[in-house]
Amino acid sequence: MLVFHTMELREARAKAGHAYREFLRTAGLSAGLYELPAGAEDKQKPHTEDEIYYVVSGRAKFFSDGDGTARHLDVGPGSVIFVGANADHRFHDITEDLVLLVFFGPAEGSRAK
Repeated sequence: MLVFHTMELREARAKAGHAYREFLRTAGLSAGLYELPAGAEDKQKPHTEDEIYYVVSGRAKFFSDGDGTARHLDVGPGSVIFVGANADHRFHDITEDLVLLVFFGPAEGSRAK
């Protein structure tokens, strides 16, 4: 069993100097912390794995076009978002700093592109 504390994850991510920092990896799952400040541009590209976001704090809109139907949804603390593999998606109109837990299944990068 492992236990992670959000504040420690945030400190490690900030120290690394990247918006995303992975903190767990197994064959079937990886997890990371993703932070985007208010007004930032989310430049991520579609992933080859299924993905779940949990919004710890902050507010933004979320764009997804995984099934050919583009959607823009308001997200905030407590929102849980599922994005299927290869779906175009990103956060935009970030009005409050976003802190997100991100889960990939299987582990991010484990599927060939």
